[in-house]
Amino acid sequence: MEGASVIAFVTVQKIYYPLLCITGIPANLFTFYMICFRKCGMSDAAIVYLSCLAIVDTFYLVWVILIDLTLTFWQLQPFWHSHPMCNILSFLQYGSLYSSSWIVVVFTIERYLVLRSTAARQHFSQVRVTRLTCVAIVLVSHLVSVPLGWINVVSPVNLTVNGENMTLPRCHYRDQTYTTIIVWITTFLSGGVPIALVIVFNYLIGYHLCRASNLFTKEERRVMRGRSTRGMLRRTILLLGTVSVSFVVLSLPRFVTYCILRTEYNNENFNRDNYRIPINVAGDLANMLQNLNSTTNFLLYCMVSRRFRQEMVQVVTCKGKARELGSVLTHTTMKVFSVVDHKAILSSDNRPVVLTNLKHTE
Repeated sequence: MEGASVIAFVTVQKIYYPLLCITGIPANLFTFYMICFRKCGMSDAAIVYLSCLAIVDTFYLVWVILIDLTLTFWQLQPFWHSHPMCNILSFLQYGSLYSSSWIVVVFTIERYLVLRSTAARQHFSQVRVTRLTCVAIVLVSHLVSVPLGWINVVSPVNLTVNGENMTLPRCHYRDQTYTTIIVWITTFLSGGVPIALVIVFNYLIGYHLCRASNLFTKEERRVMRGRSTRGMLRRTILLLGTVSVSFVVLSLPRFVTYCILRTEYNNENFNRDNYRIPINVAGDLANMLQNLNSTTNFLLYCMVSRRFRQEMVQVVTCKGKARELGSVLTHTTMKVFSVVDHKAILSSDNRPVVLTNLKHTE
């Protein structure tokens, strides 16, 4: 890249990362409030998973985008270019990255299991189980991130600033074999494997939703007098497709460029800040896409929900909580699949049936 292009690219990043913090952190916190306290017609399991995802993404924005990237472009000597903050920050960053990726993966797998098995539906419908699962994901993610605290080292580096040569401590990758191995493992566990699992299980969910179009008979659809199940399935498949495609599109470039940077160019003589080298430009663009993913999850998982939009309007206009909708088909799409024995609602000769023994089911 030419000098003017390099300056323009750096300027774009100086604006881009603070803007992500300004918009992303409040958006995730607002999403957490909406999911936890306004319900928005979601299942209990979805509330736990999505609220946990919002909090984890907020921490990712703080550790990675605010403290690391924003300060890198706006300060000559950020505080984390010192020991032990250099190592601690790496641990926190990868812990939040692991947590965010695997919450999405486990939530996707859980939705698939709920569709497939009645026993799984009953098991995962328990809030306690879901909470323990999210806590386990976060703890294991940070435990796995412990070795990443040793992939960086602080050492003095000669820099030229405003025409002056000076020596400053810098946090940078170690030029060691085990560093390359750890980075390979980390890249696959935080990017490659989650991407593959999300694609596979969203495909399986879409496949089972298509088969579920015959869940109700024509008479049952007419009795329920709601929107067609087929239309609901199309919207749900569209949502799942959007989530899959966006997750892959935003994460895959970083997965590829990170593998190249930390293997082919993982040595002390390589200048990561030299934007005249194409791989550095590609790596930063991939990071920009990856980091955008932590600010758009609430759009992909929540804003597509009509109930969420209704509740958001109620909050913004300071009105009371939106009333519960009575029709079965106006609830979350996933609730269609909570019907265990739907054929019991009609008698064989289509006469009215009076229910005399009702049980509350979770």
